[in-house]
Amino acid sequence: MSDSNSLDFSSVQNALGGENFSAHASEIHGLLTGVIAAGFAYEDDSYLTFVSDFFNNGEGLGKTLKDLIKTMYSDIWQAVLDDNFSFQLLIPDDDESLIERGQALGHWVQGFNLGFGLQQKDNKKFSEDVKEIINDFANIANLSTDLEEDEDTENAYFELMEYVRISSLLCFAELGAKPSQRSPNKTLH
Repeated sequence: MSDSNSLDFSSVQNALGGENFSAHASEIHGLLTGVIAAGFAYEDDSYLTFVSDFFNNGEGLGKTLKDLIKTMYSDIWQAVLDDNFSFQLLIPDDDESLIERGQALGHWVQGFNLGFGLQQKDNKKFSEDVKEIINDFANIANLSTDLEEDEDTENAYFELMEYVRISSLLCFAELGAKPSQRSPNKTLH
């Protein structure tokens, strides 16, 4: 997985299960995105400690897992800084069941809220838009995963997923730290 564009949900989820590490790929991606959107500095690598603490009981991460997390982190930075809004949530593909995708969206939002909360403790400096997003994300994280496999639910899911994606970018635009001269545009291999 040295090509940063090769990070898809299935490959990340499979890699996460390989080191006695039980975590959902969407939740880790959400946590990293939340930390970044809340102002975490690109150069700071303590996000690895967050992942270790919350998903591996504080145990160190193996090299393969650490490299995967670093690649995810770098990919998120590249995507949130992209003027073409290329940022995407790491969730199962459309060919998976709506129930599985809905659960993954819930995991992603839970991770985002956790990461955001770790980084941003002073909600007095949030705009009303960011406050509303954080409240909405809390509600989305608690949505029922008892979903009907029909066209209306599918459309609602896509609208919700797009709202989460754009809202994450809005949080980054308002609170995110801009990288220094060491640009995250360098792909980590």
